[in-house]
Amino acid sequence: MKFSQLKLTTPYLKHEALFFDKVQPTPLAKPFIISVSQDAAKLLGVDEDLLDDAMLLDIVNGSQKLEGSEPFAMCYAGHQFGYFVARLGDGRAINLGKVNGQNLQLKGSGLTLYSRLGDGRAVLRSSIREYLMSEAMHGLGISTSRALALIGSDTDVARERWEKGAIVLRLSPTWVRFGTFEYFNASREPKMIQDLADYVIEESFAHLKGVEGCYLKMYAEIVKNTAQTIASWISVGFNHGVMNTDNMSIDGRTIDYGPFAFLDDYESYYICNHTDRDGRYSFKSQIGIGYSNLEKLAMAISPILHHEAALEVLAELYYQAYEEEYLKRMRKRFGLFQSDDEDKFLINAMLGNLENAQIDYNLFFRELSRYDGDKSPILDIAVSREPLERCLDMYETRLQKETITQAQRQIKMLEVNPKYILKNHILQVAIDKAKTDDFSMVNDLLKVALNPFSEHKEHEYLCIATPQKFKNIKLSCSS
Repeated sequence: MKFSQLKLTTPYLKHEALFFDKVQPTPLAKPFIISVSQDAAKLLGVDEDLLDDAMLLDIVNGSQKLEGSEPFAMCYAGHQFGYFVARLGDGRAINLGKVNGQNLQLKGSGLTLYSRLGDGRAVLRSSIREYLMSEAMHGLGISTSRALALIGSDTDVARERWEKGAIVLRLSPTWVRFGTFEYFNASREPKMIQDLADYVIEESFAHLKGVEGCYLKMYAEIVKNTAQTIASWISVGFNHGVMNTDNMSIDGRTIDYGPFAFLDDYESYYICNHTDRDGRYSFKSQIGIGYSNLEKLAMAISPILHHEAALEVLAELYYQAYEEEYLKRMRKRFGLFQSDDEDKFLINAMLGNLENAQIDYNLFFRELSRYDGDKSPILDIAVSREPLERCLDMYETRLQKETITQAQRQIKMLEVNPKYILKNHILQVAIDKAKTDDFSMVNDLLKVALNPFSEHKEHEYLCIATPQKFKNIKLSCSS
């Protein structure tokens, strides 16, 4: 099937008008295709080459519509950096409709009712980052929205300077956010909260439909999913950067890639967003922020659910789910396949020493995947060797409790410790090339992003060490 042959439905439009605003995309001038993800297209049942579809560009640009599409923007509120904003909404994203369990959305497609003082556009640099990171997170096995296509244009967009506009066609099983519930709670609309909850159950938790206590059970699943996703972020060294409640998906997946980063050197309280002056959304703070955001969600759905019961569920489930998922992922990263009560201590000790040693977080694990008792390959990439050397002695002792062979352990570790991580300095090189109409690196990065554990000998240049001046830099919210 071709992409242009898809037939969409718009179940969200069954809600009352307060939920959305119907709006048409505003096409960009002189659009052109930069990149497509054939892997993401499989989610829609598309099996023909996207680049062979003559209508793809016009559909992504908003000048043509898929059958059944009724474009609309969604309304929501949110806590932004701790402060409640009663009305936000899709200020530069327009929903096209749904097919095969995926909601299609154009980001950067023009003004909506909720654009406030914005222009409804997205610039090329941020669009490249979101497009690639959506696919990279999927490649790493982390729950995320996806990106099917990226287009550029000749449209000028004003930010700190004039930049070119772009659009990303992104996919998600749901675009309902914590902030969607907050909007209707602030509006004192209990019926709409219930309608929204019923919709969320239908869309994301269908197994709860008609089940007694379904709203509390729905909340419990949201808690668990959110905790597990944040645990997966921490395990790979990912800093989201803007964990406002309007950027939190109701099914727990990662959405809305603004200022984000993968750690270069391990730095537990690294801040990737230079707007975040107090470090609210720093790397390790993400764990507590997830809990805090779920507290706000519990309050937002309290008109249809006993608030104290929701808070009890949160207290019982969140940190337990987080710890279980995090420990499971980190044991695999360390090659520990026999459970041991001391593993958590070893992992925490190793991370503390990584920070003291000033060593690249993910490069450390890739080197550890080939560990055979010789510490030199690991110590040689550390600034300070001594603290890490002592901890590797502890690791060596722990490995003696494993029952698999060294070769088997190495194979398993290479399957979970990526060779390719889309760090900001690498993304910036791709962005700089794109400014000169050279998009080859975007497509190279897409290839390794979708399969980051393989060697990809032809793309070794994407594994270059982060230059010192670019390590753990902060990025702007401007996009």
